[in-house]
Amino acid sequence: MAETYRALIVDRAGEGVDVAIKELPLSELPPGEVTIRVAYSTVNYKDGLALTPNGRILRSYPMVPGIDLSGTVVHSTDARFAPGDRVLITGYDLGVSHPGGFAEYARVPADWVVKLPAGLSLREAMALGTAGFTAALSIHRLEQHGLKPEQGPVLVSGATGGVGSTAVAMLAGLGYTVAASTGKATEHDYLRTLGAAEILSREEVSAPSERPLEKERWAAGVDPVGGNTLAYMLRTLKYGGAVAASGLTGGSALHTTVMPFILRGVSLLGIDSVYCPMPLRLQLWQRLAGDLKPRGLAESIAHDVPLEKVPEIGARILRGEIRGRTVVRIHGDD
Repeated sequence: MAETYRALIVDRAGEGVDVAIKELPLSELPPGEVTIRVAYSTVNYKDGLALTPNGRILRSYPMVPGIDLSGTVVHSTDARFAPGDRVLITGYDLGVSHPGGFAEYARVPADWVVKLPAGLSLREAMALGTAGFTAALSIHRLEQHGLKPEQGPVLVSGATGGVGSTAVAMLAGLGYTVAASTGKATEHDYLRTLGAAEILSREEVSAPSERPLEKERWAAGVDPVGGNTLAYMLRTLKYGGAVAASGLTGGSALHTTVMPFILRGVSLLGIDSVYCPMPLRLQLWQRLAGDLKPRGLAESIAHDVPLEKVPEIGARILRGEIRGRTVVRIHGDD
């Protein structure tokens, strides 16, 4: 190990923030049982917010953002991990109150660490990252609720984003008929490549309505958008259907009525991937290396950028300009 490492640092600068790559001594790594040589990270919507003055994500400054990482253990005081183990981390306080994945090295609590399952490379793990894990958790909860392919189509909102694109591909791979909504008319071919059988415009699924119920269309929904889109899904679900809600890019307010719940028996399932219990986390990562691994993950869904490009990608993801997943090459070893 070198004596220093590069990291992207966000610090307060008056009423704004200063974002810069700096050289730091390894001795300043935070407390933790496992030290990791970071191979890859990824840029999520939450990371984009962390790079802005009013994102309300970072709990202290200066901070290394990056809520995901994969890499190789170089030192461990916990018997569960040894030097040479390939591992990944998503969620917890990584990149929020604990220095995260936008750095060449990270030291973390052992209880956050997942051994890389057979069937995934370090890069593929980050092509999934928090977004792919959230999509997997959404599908898992819908399956627990009783969802099966023969019950009808599943609507995925924000379908060109990280959660949306991975959810479309996962559901299609499991044999579901998938409808995808997007505001990007140029991305219809991309969504069909992922497995979407039907594409809806953003305007159709986000238009406000005074009607408490509309025609039953969807067996279930995967919604990382929220706001009017979530309200639309609830009032168009089939009897007994459910929506797995994980995001708020379309707004945090939900304007709906009790009618879908008491007249159609629908369910709203909240999805929190940050503090998902470790036994379920391990189960889902095994599935992400198996039946939930999206077709085209490494090629169609993910593209790579160097650490220097993270601020630009963060700004673009907040503007809704990014398709799929952006993997950040740190050391880039598999």
